[in-house]
Parts: sequence; structure tokens; C-alpha cells
Amino acid sequence: MRKIKLGKSNLEVPVIAIGCMRIEQLSKNEAEAFVQAALDEGANFLDHADIYGGGKCEEVFSEAIHMTPAVREKIILQSKCGIVPGNRFDFSKDHILKSVDGILSRLKTDYLDVLLLHRPDALVEPEEVAEAFDKLESSGKVRHFGVSNQNPMQIQLLQRYLKQDIVANQLQFSITNANMVSAGINVNMVNESAIDRDGSVLDFCRLNDITIQPWSPFQYGFFEGVFLGNDKFPELNKEIDRIANKYGVTNTTIAIAWILRHPANMMPVIGTMNIERMKDCVRATEINLTREEWYEIYRAAGNILP
Repeated sequence: MRKIKLGKSNLEVPVIAIGCMRIEQLSKNEAEAFVQAALDEGANFLDHADIYGGGKCEEVFSEAIHMTPAVREKIILQSKCGIVPGNRFDFSKDHILKSVDGILSRLKTDYLDVLLLHRPDALVEPEEVAEAFDKLESSGKVRHFGVSNQNPMQIQLLQRYLKQDIVANQLQFSITNANMVSAGINVNMVNESAIDRDGSVLDFCRLNDITIQPWSPFQYGFFEGVFLGNDKFPELNKEIDRIANKYGVTNTTIAIAWILRHPANMMPVIGTMNIERMKDCVRATEINLTREEWYEIYRAAGNILP
């Protein structure tokens, strides 16, 4: 699979990340088969979070991959911390350190390749985050650091105190959730699409070599459902199906290819646990949509051009 550098690091990663939020829903045999199939496709970047299944997803994954030092060398592990479900966000030093120890224990590994802070914490004290990151880096427990759903000013506030570079920012992005693109297209216009809801985070990440990791690349709204094959999006599905037929691939492939066509070198996090659908996502790395096709899909989703 095609690879990119993760942010300013020297870490080469596949352009598709495997999100493991639903892996606990699989049986032991199904989980083993899925993980092996992903590795066979070159999709060896595995994304986790300590809240996924209350930690169960990380445990199921480590069992499914039969974690050993030899296996660990062949994969890239990313996890996230900072959400206390239904309670609060917590970026305190103690919480970050405790969370990482739990993650490592469940994944049966000595280190994470990447740790992300999971959503913004309104009470963040960046000095504490810096202390936690320094300790995690010096101990060898975490090699690279990033964030999720943070805007440019929040990242800059952290970066002022951090010795480490922020290498990634996980953001919600799909054909139907494309505001971070639409706001740039509709600059200075008096319409809904012109509203800048994220501080031009797309341009900020490009300017600062921060890899954007789109999550929920098939969802519309906030986990309201998938747009592929959905009667709510007839024009979009008609256009995607037409282009998919042209390339001899599935609509899943085209939805991911649309994201990969953007020059920001985004790294979609796919959450499917279906082997064939995962393979369809990987095939998107071989498709380079034309500029015309990209805009046709964009407009068919109801996005406007000024």
C-alpha cells in the first residue's frame, strides 16, 4: 500500500488506518481473520482508544493478533486517551500517564507508536500535558504524539509548551461532512457553507505538516448513518455509482478515493470489520480521481460552489 510520512516524523505509515472501535463485536475467529486480512493488505496501522468498548477492544485486538515482540515489530499502534465516558475530558498529567499504562497492558506491548489526546479538554493545562509527554517519551512508552478534533489555536497552545511535534489531528470528514473544505471554497460568501467552524484547520495542518486522519469517512451527521446506498442522498449515490462503474470498483472504494484525492495527504481511519469492505477501502489507494470527478461528487452531496 502507498505510504506517507506521519506529520513531521520519520515514521512511514500506510495511507489507510484500520480503526478498531468495533472489533469487540467480532468472535475470536472473526477478529483473527480480520486482523490477518488487514495485514495481508499492508494495512498495518491500527487505531485504538482507551474508551472503545471500555478497553475491551484493545484486549480483543491483542489476542486476535497474538501479540509477541516479533509481531509488534510489524505493526504500527496508535491509541487515544482523555475521555472519561459520560463524565468529563481529562488531560491532566496523572490521567494521561495512567491511561497509557492501561493501554499498553491491554495491547500487550511496551510502547505506542502514536498517542492522541482524544478531543479537547476545556480545563487543559498545557504544562501538565508537556510533563506527561516528556515522561512518556523518555521512558520509551510513546514515540509520537497528536490530537483529535482540535482547532489551530488549541494546537498552538499545546505546541507552545511541548518539546514534541504534534504529528496528527483526527477530524470528522467525509463527502457529506466536508465543512473544512467547504468553508475554504466559500470564503467571504453570505451562505451557510462559508461559516468557518474550525479555524481553517485544514490549511493550518497543511502549513504545519500535521497529518489529518479523517474519522467516520462514510457517515453523515454525527453517527446518523452511512450515506452510501442511502435514499436520503439519491444524487450523490448516483454519481458515486457512475464513477465506481467507470473504474470497475465499489462505491466504498470511490468514497475513500475522494478523500485521498485531496492534496493534504489525509489518512482516513476506516472502522469497518468486514473483510471485503476493508479491501475495497484499500483499493482506493490505486484510484486517482480527476479534478472533474472530485467536484462532481462534492456537488452531488449538496455542497455548493459560489
